[in-house]
Amino acid sequence: MFHIVLFEPEIPPNTGNIIRLSANAGASLHLIEPLGFDIGEKSLRRAGLDYHQLMHMKVWKSLDECFEQVQPLRWFAISTRGTVRYDQVSYQVGDMFIYGPETRGLPQKILERCDTARRLRIPMLPGNRSLNLSNAVAVITYEAWRQHGFVDGS
Repeated sequence: MFHIVLFEPEIPPNTGNIIRLSANAGASLHLIEPLGFDIGEKSLRRAGLDYHQLMHMKVWKSLDECFEQVQPLRWFAISTRGTVRYDQVSYQVGDMFIYGPETRGLPQKILERCDTARRLRIPMLPGNRSLNLSNAVAVITYEAWRQHGFVDGS
């Protein structure tokens, strides 16, 4: 239904939580190397333990390789520097959402490749830095899925 891309994720429990989220929402998960952990790391397995068989996950050498193989019709860069609130978009099946590493967010070079109207942000109170990565992925994934009537969900 949707594609979740973690660009150079660093924290295994976040990725494990996102594995669980992807399985429950029917989204494909794409991890862009280098990863800040071994894919078999215990904390990653614990967080996504019995869900990895229920979802589609692929590790890519680069974002360009992912784009070439998946060929999304639209992709969105998720960033605290985004220009559009995530709830002001009409999502389409097959949309791709790209999230940056936990400690630094998406690099400027990726933001610049993304059309300004597709640079999304999640509103927060002034002075706050960011949400936890797995929380940010959940907010946007469930909004996109909600717009499609939670197809195949209950």
